[in-house]
Amino acid sequence: MRGLKDAFPSGVPEVPLVNDAVSQGGTLSTYVLRLYVTGTSPRAQVAIANLRRICEQDLHGQYDLEIVDVLEHPEIAESEKILATPTLIKQLPPPLRRVIGDLSDKEKVLLGLEVRPESPAANRPQES
Repeated sequence: MRGLKDAFPSGVPEVPLVNDAVSQGGTLSTYVLRLYVTGTSPRAQVAIANLRRICEQDLHGQYDLEIVDVLEHPEIAESEKILATPTLIKQLPPPLRRVIGDLSDKEKVLLGLEVRPESPAANRPQES
């Protein structure tokens, strides 16, 4: 399967294909994410950049990310019933969740994926 590097021949160096915590000496990744995009469109580039930012800020390296160009791999898109792009699917941990759009609203993306970033209130002792 070809990945994002093939979809963007001119290169998008600031966007990692996969952040594999195991290969970087960490523990197993918590979130398994797959982003479906259509070619090299500006909307695809925005979605990739937004997802990268969200993953770095809120998942802290605990994710595996695969980016699928539906123009190169229409069979994958069909099997996953992808009707619009960009579409982000959280495969693990269950339940499976989908978010459609350019992922510009971080809070909606985190809510839609049921990702619970650690909140400052959770770190404070409760008052009696």
